[in-house]
Amino acid sequence: MATEEELFASVDALLEEEPQLPPPAERARLREAAGITQARLATAMKTTPQTVKNWENGRSEPREPRLSAYQRLLQGWAAKYPAHGAPAASVPAGAPQPKVRETFTGAALEPETAAPVEAPAVQAAPERPARPAATSSRRPVAKKAVKPATDPRFPHGPLAVLDSDGSAYSTDGIVLDCPATTVMELVEWTLHESGLGAPKLNRYGKDSDPLIVLTAAAAVKLGLPERLEGHEQRRSLRLPEDHPVVKQVAKAKWQLTQRGFGPWARIYRKAQGRERQCVQLAILSWDALDERSWPGVAEMEPADIARVLGIYAQRVITPRGSTAVSGLELMTALRPPTRAVRDETTGNWVSAYNPGSLGTEPMDPAPPEATPEHPVVVNSGWTGGFLNEEAYQWVRSVNLLTDEECTLPFAVGLDLNTAFLAAAARLVVGLSGPDHFHAPTFNPKIPGSWLVDLSHIELDPRLPSPFTPDGTRPTGPAWYQTHTVAYAQELGHDVHPIEAYLRRETGAYLDPWHDRLKNAYVDTLADLGVTRDLDDRQFLAAMEQHKQADPALAAVLAAIKATVKGGVGKLRERPQGKHYKDGERWPALERPTWRPDIRAAVISKARINMHRKLGNMAKMTGLYPLAVLSDCVVYPSPGDSPLDFLPYAASGRPQPGGFRLGPTPGLAKLEGVQSMLWAVDLMEQGLNPARHIKGGDV
Repeated sequence: MATEEELFASVDALLEEEPQLPPPAERARLREAAGITQARLATAMKTTPQTVKNWENGRSEPREPRLSAYQRLLQGWAAKYPAHGAPAASVPAGAPQPKVRETFTGAALEPETAAPVEAPAVQAAPERPARPAATSSRRPVAKKAVKPATDPRFPHGPLAVLDSDGSAYSTDGIVLDCPATTVMELVEWTLHESGLGAPKLNRYGKDSDPLIVLTAAAAVKLGLPERLEGHEQRRSLRLPEDHPVVKQVAKAKWQLTQRGFGPWARIYRKAQGRERQCVQLAILSWDALDERSWPGVAEMEPADIARVLGIYAQRVITPRGSTAVSGLELMTALRPPTRAVRDETTGNWVSAYNPGSLGTEPMDPAPPEATPEHPVVVNSGWTGGFLNEEAYQWVRSVNLLTDEECTLPFAVGLDLNTAFLAAAARLVVGLSGPDHFHAPTFNPKIPGSWLVDLSHIELDPRLPSPFTPDGTRPTGPAWYQTHTVAYAQELGHDVHPIEAYLRRETGAYLDPWHDRLKNAYVDTLADLGVTRDLDDRQFLAAMEQHKQADPALAAVLAAIKATVKGGVGKLRERPQGKHYKDGERWPALERPTWRPDIRAAVISKARINMHRKLGNMAKMTGLYPLAVLSDCVVYPSPGDSPLDFLPYAASGRPQPGGFRLGPTPGLAKLEGVQSMLWAVDLMEQGLNPARHIKGGDV
């Protein structure tokens, strides 16, 4: 029989437990019975209306000191407004779940005056689910973008930002309690308790591994150095193999990838059955989030970092390294190399090539498609030249400027939205290895590399040549990608290839990649107030203010653009490290996605698209560019706006064929405005006005 001391000890233990709140539906009933709005309650509790809404629909719970204050308020209301026959709340039993604290508010980025979003439907029974379910996007401007249904395996989204107090800030405003004090405890918690991860993007693909982003303080708490020091770029640094955390990983029989324990670390164990066991870590103080790709994000509060990365993960992919790495990984995630098929002999399911993908084996390029240090080139002694399909870097000679142009007051820069992404649309590329041909008949439908002499083609010197990146006229036979040669035909010239490396199996490999990134870009711009229904004047005004509308979404937009450019660049990743010797293979060559021919196809098409617009502009308006740099072109203008020189029909609609303003890939936006005198001065110095027109500084 229990003694009095034992009974009192048990009662004291109960009293020390956290206050128990009524079920979410009852909280809402009591507030409504008292005639108090969510906004007024939020003011009293020193929080936001969205947080109160989350308390009332079961998505999160308040923490101290709000917890006790909220309980006291609810108890007072319950005494005044008792329920009539309301059933007691019951909590479903189940496996241990991570403790959900409260929803973060991102107050610096989401003011309380924002319009409320649609709350999830209230269940008939007043039971709170063991894990809170995700709802649609929190931003009212994003209502049109319907968020896919939450995968029950990953109720807390794809990632979390961990701070030193154990708060793991996830997407949709959820804060989880993470008890881990070591890296391996963090790995186990992430895989078995956190509810983090993301479903595959293709039926034949793999689920995205959960990502944990560590603040500087969290990294130190887990035994990691706050900074990585060394003579190399910090992003290329790694923990030494004898570091205690690296030893800890090995002792627990987990593994690190070849990249080691750097700013982006992957800790994994061989899959057991069909379940992957891998956790990604990103350390903020080790420059995991490059300022050029993620402007301002590393300096944000953990809740806001989670919001930025969460939107990117939802619209693009869970970050897997730099935006360039993520861009390349997205290609494979959308076009997995293999699929499951049934073996006709045994009846078992086996792995087989997935049509339209690049397969699982790396493929050597043709010698002219490779880089000078590539083993294919070094071992064969190739001296036949290389593809030079690069973006424009061209400035018109000042001797070709007319007096009329020089008297115009302004130089106006136009920038094409994600020009490489626009070029990837419906782009047919080779899927098989290259075959060698001598004196072939040119076929614009076959992707490959052609040795052709285009030096006889004479074009207006006020425009850059479409056949070279620097805009100069070719001087003899050279290697070109299919799109470049096809454009020579389009201009009315005969082409007679001397030699070619062509691919028999072809497909629009980049189409899903283009579609997903295009939607991400357009939807994010729309969330920033730049929508497709704006006229050109409204579009220019919206673009002038869009970065100030929401710094978090502006960072997402920058990351999407960097993902496009970096992903294309990764298709021809060069060797790194001062100890590399020509002719050696480097790690990137072991990827099926090391495909310089696909990179050349994208850039060739983008450059040809630019030249086609330049030519059409000259025909329609008589205007010629001062300079071109990749996707930016500078024109002399009578006014300080693109509206002063772009071609419009009598109806006011933009003329097709030239540059058009708009928010979709391939359309243009204003890059910058300077004086014509400023532009001419740079041209006389041999500098490119397109490079500096945005800021004006040289």
